[in-house]
Amino acid sequence: MARYGMVIDLRVCAQCRGCTVACQAVNQLPPDERWVELRSTSVGSFPSVRRITAPVQCMQCGNPPCAAVCPTGATHKDSKTGVVLVDAGRCVGCRYCQVACPYQARVFEEKTGVVAKCIFCLPLVKQGQQPACVSQCIGHARTFGDLDDPNSEVNRARRDLKAMAVRADLGTDPSIFYAS
Repeated sequence: MARYGMVIDLRVCAQCRGCTVACQAVNQLPPDERWVELRSTSVGSFPSVRRITAPVQCMQCGNPPCAAVCPTGATHKDSKTGVVLVDAGRCVGCRYCQVACPYQARVFEEKTGVVAKCIFCLPLVKQGQQPACVSQCIGHARTFGDLDDPNSEVNRARRDLKAMAVRADLGTDPSIFYAS
């Protein structure tokens, strides 16, 4: 078993939106639908506050609030990878998961009537490739791998870059970490 995760180094992220475009292309998303978005936010506390812009996507939580509220079990964690998935055949489009996600990382697909999100490009990963957002990152700001392997590249990056989870106080146990 693995638990896939990612480190995003904001110091080298070019904010080019290549991750967004790569995700849209691989997942055949319409131009107005994004599973990876650049968002700006303030970090720190007064008087040491600064503004950062970061790519945000599903955090692949270890304790996903979206799965807890799903009335049909359509939203669930994959037991082999730890990735939070949506079974479109079971999703009734109630959007409870969308409201429960503290990272606002879910998208309601009008065309299909279901909620969708980043799945770390599992079909590519199962073929030995990297997620599209990682392989297409011009700044090499993203590192992907198995968080359960203490010697994995993602864990080395997490340690070396002192990468931190966003809103760890929420208890969601996210699998994406940021270095800034």
